[in-house]
Amino acid sequence: MLNEIQQDAQNRMNKSVTSLKGAFSKIRAGRAHPSLLEQIHVDYYGSMVPLSQVANISVEDSHTLKVSPWEKDMVAVIEKAIMKSDLGLNPQTMGQVMHIPLPPLTQERRGELVKVVKDEAEQAKVAIRNIRRDANSDFKELLKEKEISEDEARKAEDDIQKITDAHIKEIEVKLGEKENTLLEI
Repeated sequence: MLNEIQQDAQNRMNKSVTSLKGAFSKIRAGRAHPSLLEQIHVDYYGSMVPLSQVANISVEDSHTLKVSPWEKDMVAVIEKAIMKSDLGLNPQTMGQVMHIPLPPLTQERRGELVKVVKDEAEQAKVAIRNIRRDANSDFKELLKEKEISEDEARKAEDDIQKITDAHIKEIEVKLGEKENTLLEI
């Protein structure tokens, strides 16, 4: 029973770290990457669909994305959706292909992005601490019902703390990497 609680906590903590990695990947670091356009949805015959379902998105060079719609009619719709997004991008249409140059990040914008990254990391740490709290309360409940001894409860709490510390450290490492990437000029 203790192992099940610990395994569940470990799995939930892993999901928090994975979620943080996903959030970090969406924060632009000045380099072109197709995932930058993931959250853009376009009107496709009356329904809103992700851009990736109506066009091919590729990296032309480190500062330019290339969008190739699968249908001619979608060029104007996609261009409008990209310009409406809060990404601050201006596509340049050449026939059926769009080139999207990524403007270089200003020092001020880099500072703002670092704050966003730190906030995301802090939210992930809070989630991990909440998972630890839930597991510890489960252990206390088992102790209260006399299903485990005090020594077993103490050892289980120590094990959960070690798991928590490892995940917090992983978050710190990811945060440091992302900060360095953002502050690179």
